[in-house]
Amino acid sequence: MHRRDSIPAKPDPRAAAITQLTLTVFRLNGVLLHWGDKLVEPLGLTSARWQMLGAIVLAGTPLTAPQVGAAMGVTRQGAQKQLNLLLEQGLVEARPNAAHRRSPLYSLTPLGMALYEQADALWAARAAELAALIPAAQARAATRALESMLRELQAVNH
Repeated sequence: MHRRDSIPAKPDPRAAAITQLTLTVFRLNGVLLHWGDKLVEPLGLTSARWQMLGAIVLAGTPLTAPQVGAAMGVTRQGAQKQLNLLLEQGLVEARPNAAHRRSPLYSLTPLGMALYEQADALWAARAAELAALIPAAQARAATRALESMLRELQAVNH
């Protein structure tokens, strides 16, 4: 005879859908990082460094390491590590920050901007290829779902 409490509860289909989404995002993240590394390798970049350059360009203003990390969803330490490597490569420069002496503002050098623009052109070609395979409405729906999940998780963690 089986005890009632040993029977597994029927999974909530909504929770199962979120679990599937999460697992797919984890797999996609790994694939995107590997794919991105290969895409920008000829430029002497990695996905991580490309992300840091992109965060600064998309902000339209110099950023601190914590701001870069927040923009890209990585820790301040992770952002700082990549920013230090970009400094060594001469792709970003650190400027004094009047608001916080120990947290410089990072901006792209002309070489950094040129490499970012080359990476962006490589991405644009790949994005066009993907756009031919994934309908825009489907991409927008996926974006909305992921942004909702992101907002909820950020609210829980703050």
